[in-house]
Amino acid sequence: MKSAEIRKRWLGYFEERGHTVVPSASLIADDPTLLLVPAGMVPFKPYFIGQEKPPFQRATSIQKCVRTPDIDDVGKTTRHATFFQMCGNFSFGDYFKKEAITLAWELLTFPQDAGGYGMDPERLWITVFQEDPEAEAIWRDVVGVPPERIQRLGMGPNFWSMDVPGPCGPSSEICYDRGPEFGAEGGPAVNDERYIELWNLVFMQYERGDGTGKEDFEILGELPAKNIDTGLGLERLAMILQGVNNIFEIDTSRAVIDKATELTGVSYGADPKTDVSLRIVSDHMRASVMLVGDGVTPGNEGRGYVLRRILRRAIRNMRLLGSAGPVAAALLDTVLDIMGEQYPELLEDRARIEIVVLAEEAAFLKTLRTGTAILDEAVAETKRRGSSVLVGDKAFMLHDTYGFPIDLTLEMAAEQGLRVDEGGFRQLMKQQRERAKADARAKKLGHADLSAYREVADRTGTVEFTGYELLEDEASVVGLLVDGVPSPAASEGDDVEIVLSRTPFYAEGGGQLADHGRIRTHSGATVAVHNVQQPVPGVLVHSGTVLVGEVTLGSAVFARVDVDRRRAVSRAHSATHLTHQALRDALGPSAAQAGSENSPGRFRFDFASPSAVPHSVLADVEQEINEVLARELEVTAAVMTMDEARKQGAVAMFGEKYGDRVRVVTIGDYSKELCGGTHVRNTAQLGLVKLMSESSIGAGVRRVEALVGVDAYRFLAREHTLVRQLTELVKGKPEELPEKIAGMITRIRDADKEIDRFRLDNLMQASASLVQSAEHVGGVALVAAKVRDGIVMDDLRRMARDVCARFTSTEAAVALFSVKDGRPLCAVAVNEKAQASGLKAGELIRTAMTVLGGRGGGKDDVAQGAGTDTNAVGQAIAAVRQAALAQGSSQGL
Repeated sequence: MKSAEIRKRWLGYFEERGHTVVPSASLIADDPTLLLVPAGMVPFKPYFIGQEKPPFQRATSIQKCVRTPDIDDVGKTTRHATFFQMCGNFSFGDYFKKEAITLAWELLTFPQDAGGYGMDPERLWITVFQEDPEAEAIWRDVVGVPPERIQRLGMGPNFWSMDVPGPCGPSSEICYDRGPEFGAEGGPAVNDERYIELWNLVFMQYERGDGTGKEDFEILGELPAKNIDTGLGLERLAMILQGVNNIFEIDTSRAVIDKATELTGVSYGADPKTDVSLRIVSDHMRASVMLVGDGVTPGNEGRGYVLRRILRRAIRNMRLLGSAGPVAAALLDTVLDIMGEQYPELLEDRARIEIVVLAEEAAFLKTLRTGTAILDEAVAETKRRGSSVLVGDKAFMLHDTYGFPIDLTLEMAAEQGLRVDEGGFRQLMKQQRERAKADARAKKLGHADLSAYREVADRTGTVEFTGYELLEDEASVVGLLVDGVPSPAASEGDDVEIVLSRTPFYAEGGGQLADHGRIRTHSGATVAVHNVQQPVPGVLVHSGTVLVGEVTLGSAVFARVDVDRRRAVSRAHSATHLTHQALRDALGPSAAQAGSENSPGRFRFDFASPSAVPHSVLADVEQEINEVLARELEVTAAVMTMDEARKQGAVAMFGEKYGDRVRVVTIGDYSKELCGGTHVRNTAQLGLVKLMSESSIGAGVRRVEALVGVDAYRFLAREHTLVRQLTELVKGKPEELPEKIAGMITRIRDADKEIDRFRLDNLMQASASLVQSAEHVGGVALVAAKVRDGIVMDDLRRMARDVCARFTSTEAAVALFSVKDGRPLCAVAVNEKAQASGLKAGELIRTAMTVLGGRGGGKDDVAQGAGTDTNAVGQAIAAVRQAALAQGSSQGL
C-alpha cells in the first residue's frame, strides 16, 4: 500500500466517523517556543491548554513534522528521521478511552478491501500505563487482545505531559511484532526494535502541577473535560504495510535512494557505510524540500540554520558517495514528484523551491572544497601535536568564512578521530553575535561588513538625531556606500547607504518603522530614502536610491522627512501606548508588551495573556482609549536616569535595552513608558482608534491590530455604508438589524427542518412499499432494490435500517441502492435473527462493492459503500441476492 493511499484511508476513515479533516499546518510553528513543528498535536495545542475554544469536537490530520535532536542517528537506525508525517485523531471533550481504542484497532485490523489497513491482529501488542486499569480492561475485554500481549509500563514510556503545568495523562501504545529476525521475543517492554511502536494514544484526563522531568510532578486532579490526542507515524506504518525493513525503503524514500545510486554509481545494500549515507541523503532531501516549501530559507540562525544544516549534510554525503558536481536538481525533482502526490502545493511552488535549494547547493559547493582542505590541514596539524582536540578558532573560521555548520565540522572531525573545542567555538560565536546585533536589526541594509560604519563612528562620533524637534535639517555626508561598498561618489540610479552628520530621520526601532523622505545636495542631486537603520550604535544609515545628479562624500545636504508618513506613524505609536495601558487596566499588569509594530495609520500590539480577551473586554478597552483621546491629554517626553524613571512608575518596553539615561514618554496622567520613538503632542491629534482584531500568535501571547486616525474613519465609514444597505434590505432601523437578521436565520433553519421532515416522511412511505416487495431467499426476508436517485448516504442507511426493523418476527436483510452525483451508493441492514443465522451486513456490502467498483465497510448489522459504475446496479442487486442465498445455505437455512 503506497503512502498516498495510507494517507487517504486515514483521513477518510475518521471523516466518516464525524471528525473534521484539518489540513497540515506549516512546518513553521505558530508558537514562539518552537522553531518548527515537531509533533502532530502542536497545531491543536491552544485547544488542549485552553487558550482557544476548538471549532470542532473531533478532528483528524496528517501533520508535517521536523525533529532534529536525533539527527546523528538518521540512517543508522530503522526509524530515526528528521522529516516525518504524523497521523492523528483528536477529541476535545467528546469521546474518550473506549472509542479512541476501538477506532484505532478497527482501522488497523479492518480488511484492506473494506477500507482498513488489514494488519494481522495476532502481531499487535499493547502497552498501557501501569496505573491505568481502565485502558487495560478495554483492550482485554472490549477489543479482545489476549492478556499476554498487554504490558504495563511506567511513566517514562506511558505517561504524557508537556513538562509544564497543564493537561497530562496516561498513554497506550500499539506495537507491531516484526518477527524473530528482528530480535528476542518478550514484547515491547523487552525489545522495541522487534516490537516497533506504531500508534500512541494519549488520554488527557489529569492536570499536573509544577515539577521537573517526566515523572517528578504532582497530579492536581482530573480535568473537567477529558481529551484524546493520538499519533501514528505514517512512515512506520508504510514500512510494515510495504514489507520493508526500515522507513528509508518505503516508496517516498526509496525513490530518492534510487536516484542517488543512479547519480553516484553506488549500489544500495552493498556496504553498510554507504547505505547510511544514502539514507541520510533520502531523509535530508525530503526534509529540505518540505521546509523550503513552507517558506524556510537557509540561514545562520533559527529555522534557517536547521534547513542549512540538513541540506548541506545531504550534499556532503553525496560527495562521500562519489558525486563530483551538482546533484540537488535531480534529487529535488525526485522528491517533488513523489511527495507532490500528497502535497500538490509543492508542485505549484516548484520554481521557487528549486531556486532556493540550487542556490544553497551552489554556495556550499563553492566553499566545500576549500573548507575541506583547511579542515584536513587543521586535523593533520592537531595530530602532529599529539592532540585529540581541534581548537575552537579553527571551527569558528570554518563556520564564519566557509559556511560550515558546527555540526558538520564536529562530524568531519569525528571521522578523523578528533573532538572539537566546542566551548571555544561557542565563545567566539557569542562575541561575533554581540558585534553584529545592530546589523541583524538592519534587515534592509544589504551589507555584511560593518567596518565601514565603525570607521564613520570612530571618525565623526555619534550621529545627532534631531527628529524629535525637526522634520527637516541641514547636514553633511560623512559616510557613503554604493551597493554595500564604500565609495567617494554615487550617481543617478545607484542604490546607496548614506550617513549624515545629523539627521531628522527616525531609524527603525522600538516597534516604530523608519522614516521615508528626501536628501538633496546644494547641487540639486536627490536621494529618495526608503529605510533608516542603526547597524552600529550611534550611526544612522539612510538607505535609498539616487534619483538625479551625483552625491559625493562630504557634500552639504538638506534632509527632509515625509511629514505625512511621520505623523501617521507617530499617531500609531501614541495609540500603542494608550492600548498598552488600557489592556493593563482591563487585564492587570501581567498584560505586558511582547512586541509591536507602528506603521502609517495602523499598528499591532502583542501582549502576554493566557487566553483570548473577551469581546466585551475589548470593547471596554477601545472605549477607554477613545475617551482618553477626547480628554486632549498633553504628550511629553523627558530624559532621566533609569532609577528616576522607575520611581515615576514608567513601564519598560519589550526587547529593548536601556542605558543609564532613558527617555520617558508621558501621556497626561494616563500613561508613562520608556520610549525612544516619535509621538503626537496631544491625544486629540489621534482622532480615532478602532481595534480590528485580537488573536493568538503563540502560547501565552495575544495580538491586537488596530487602525488610527483617517484610516479608522475610513473603515467606520465603510461599515456605516454596509449597515445602511442592510437596513434598506430588511426595512428596519440599524438597532433592529441583529433581531431581524436573527429572525431571518431562524426562519431559514425552520424551513430546512420542515424540508427534512418532508423528506423523511417520503422515505418512510417508500419503506412501507419496500417491505411489501420482500422475497424469501433461503428462509430470509430479503429486500434488494434500487430506490430513487439523489438520496444521500445517511438517508439511504436510515431507510435500510427502517425497512429491516419492520420485520419483527422473521430473519431479514435489506440492501438498498441509489445513485447520487454520478456514484452508485449502497446501504445494507441485517436484523439480529438473520445475523444469528450467519448473514453479515459487512460481507453483503463487500459483494455489492465488488460489482460496483468501489469500497465499503461497516459492522454485522449495518454497512455502507460507494462505487463507480452506475450501470452495474442491477448486477449488484443480483449479486447480493445470490450472496444472501449462499450465506444462508452455508448455515443450513
